[in-house]
Amino acid sequence: MAVKIRFKRMGSKKNPFYRVVVADSRSPRDGRFIEELGYYNPLTKETKIDNEKAADWVAKGAQPTDTVRALLKKNGAIQ
Repeated sequence: MAVKIRFKRMGSKKNPFYRVVVADSRSPRDGRFIEELGYYNPLTKETKIDNEKAADWVAKGAQPTDTVRALLKKNGAIQ
């Protein structure tokens, strides 16, 4: 099973809000996920991510998407 760390889009039209989740790569973007790691609001640049859980999932082999990888590096979860 290929596991990815990616965004789940929330919020309303033209007001996006994203949750950072660990999900099977075959599941839909807003569908079933394994674990929630945090959130990201692009309008206010507010971010909250559990760095320990994120680092643990990366160590287990979960592949973050490009955008999530940049966010994790910014927060110090990965190098």
